[in-house]
Amino acid sequence: SRPGAAEVGDYRRRIDDAMCALLSAPIDAETAAIVELGLHHEQQHQELIVMDIKHVLSKHPFLPVYRERTTPAPALNAVRPLGWIERAGGPVEIGHPGGGFAFDNEEPRHTVMLEPFALADRLVTNREWLEFIDDGGYRQPAHWLSEGWSTLVAENWDAPLYWRCTAAGWRIFTLAGEQPLDLDEPVCHISLFEADAYARWAGRRLPTEAEWESVAAEQPVTGPFLDPDVLHPRPDPGNQLFGSVWQWTSSSYSPYPGFRPGPGAIGEYNGKFMVNQYVLRGGSCATPVGHVRPTYRNFFPAGARWAFSGVRLADDA
Repeated sequence: SRPGAAEVGDYRRRIDDAMCALLSAPIDAETAAIVELGLHHEQQHQELIVMDIKHVLSKHPFLPVYRERTTPAPALNAVRPLGWIERAGGPVEIGHPGGGFAFDNEEPRHTVMLEPFALADRLVTNREWLEFIDDGGYRQPAHWLSEGWSTLVAENWDAPLYWRCTAAGWRIFTLAGEQPLDLDEPVCHISLFEADAYARWAGRRLPTEAEWESVAAEQPVTGPFLDPDVLHPRPDPGNQLFGSVWQWTSSSYSPYPGFRPGPGAIGEYNGKFMVNQYVLRGGSCATPVGHVRPTYRNFFPAGARWAFSGVRLADDA
């Protein structure tokens, strides 16, 4: 029902040739803005393709390898005990400040009032998630939002996506094939429902996107982003707000105050998706380097698990 690889490649080359011809001559500001938006949109689809390839291969009975890890992941410090980044709250500005590219859903910049809060200084690990599983986390509806529990029952969830319990222990499907579960890696491929249930079980909560951004704005945008030789989350040594896994927030994906979609097709780019979705922040191991910012707003439905999504806890101060 779809064109073959050769036909897709031919189409892509025709588009590349046409774009190179267009860009070889001076272009007006409006055209340049559309081209820039298209380039950033293509980076989003590069990540989506990695997600889709992983999901499709995971359904194959032989669990095939997409790409062997030709180089080991860089050595990192051992995962340290969970710590907290405390903030006094008060008025903070969030949203893109201008002076560079941003998607329209990152604007306009505006002031929000925060209560005193604390943000975890690292991501939740597989080891910690196993404690949740072993304590009956997937069997106790008290931890779960009502819709989340209904989804768990309907989908028969008992662990994150791509996990498999065997006689030899837990294993996880990766783009390098099925591997033993690394307990120090950040938990990945969990839904908003699972992230929220874990936070309740742990006696904490998920951060709002404003809380996350107010801390991330103080940090350099560095971390384990897309590396074709790894394509998998790496252990978080702490204070690493970007890369490895997207982090669920408790914030619904809705327009900022004063948001107005642009005219025509451009206006449909983000605005029409602002319903029944939640915001994720920070980028992942499948996000191209340089693609995200502290103000970047990713979004998925609450039950989505095929994104490289994990969790960073928050709490009231």
